[in-house]
Amino acid sequence: MEHSSLWLTHVRLETGWRREGDAVSGTETALYHIRIAEGSIAEIRPANALPEDGVPQTDMGGALMLPAMRDMHIHLDKTYYSGPWKAPGPAPQGIFSRIEEEEQLLPKLLPTAQYRAERLIELLLASGTTHFRTHCNMDPVVGLNNLEATLRAAETYQDRATFEIVAFPQHGLLRSQAAGLVREALRSGASLAGGVDPATVDGDIEKSLNTMMELAVEADAGVDLHLHDPGHLGVFTIQRLADLTEQAGWQGRVTVSHALALADIPPEEAAAVAARMADLGISVTSSVPLGRTIPIPMLAKQGVRVELGHDSITDHWSPFGKGDSLEKAGTLAERFGWGSEAALGASLGFVTGGRTPLDGEGRRAWPMPGDEASAVFVDASCSAEAVARRAARKALLHRGKPVFGLESV
Repeated sequence: MEHSSLWLTHVRLETGWRREGDAVSGTETALYHIRIAEGSIAEIRPANALPEDGVPQTDMGGALMLPAMRDMHIHLDKTYYSGPWKAPGPAPQGIFSRIEEEEQLLPKLLPTAQYRAERLIELLLASGTTHFRTHCNMDPVVGLNNLEATLRAAETYQDRATFEIVAFPQHGLLRSQAAGLVREALRSGASLAGGVDPATVDGDIEKSLNTMMELAVEADAGVDLHLHDPGHLGVFTIQRLADLTEQAGWQGRVTVSHALALADIPPEEAAAVAARMADLGISVTSSVPLGRTIPIPMLAKQGVRVELGHDSITDHWSPFGKGDSLEKAGTLAERFGWGSEAALGASLGFVTGGRTPLDGEGRRAWPMPGDEASAVFVDASCSAEAVARRAARKALLHRGKPVFGLESV
């Protein structure tokens, strides 16, 4: 963009709830002119008259402005997307079947890993996603090659999106003796230490968790643990991870991905675990699996930060996934019966890092002057409609720079 400042005119913003008695019956909106400067929102004024300050203008035509979205759990480095269709084969031994399959598959995918990662990034950008947390395989089969491909893809899109890379020992941190690779990855561009099922895959909860945390502390990195282990086995793992988080002073820097055990235990037990996670700032990411959904409403109520991601998109683990974060928010709302105006609007926060146009009392919370100018513009009257109807994306802005739909700028 040639100019450091830009007016977006006739932008629709939410201003508050419409009420009938004590019930929220709709969302009020109005049109505004918004000036973008130096990657931030510099000014918001009612759309009474066009600015006459000589700053370039783009007419948004009444499109609704929403916060740009985040995919907080995806695997960009191993996907069939953009290649020939292929459904997953059988996995009689569960995760171990997939690990065995990867030992043959990953070297074959490596020559196209960067290309396919970039096509997958393009898919998610088209849905309004500008931040990615991607888990990248670290194993004896591919070494750091998948990381290098992912870093190259991230560099290609560095002006259009931001990236976090998890050094992910898919084949087991202990089982595949991957600690050295994770350490090297954290020195080479990865920003979080990962792990997977310390009990089932590594066979040693204590050693696996301690090794992962030691790697994170050594590198001053965050932690993101894949945890599929069921029931009280998985819950015990979460509790031990919480202990280590507290001991290391790693509050607010640890994520449990999937955390499927929370779907298996009585609600009162899950609530107690959630309370401790909230106290330590341990977040959860979920793909909202329909058959075994964790209690996301309870987690959010307890104060646990919950964010969503697509996990696998068209690969040897799963054939599903559209790469649409707004669709993911809609699936969450459907799964838990969040059909009211307020609940639909609030569900957007699970794919935007907690940012929603209105706060829990119906007051405008976003955008405000000084906020980062990362936004998606949709064809909807309000965020509730956008989530419920998966509204068409019209344009995307990342840190003040057009990604699509603003080509005239």
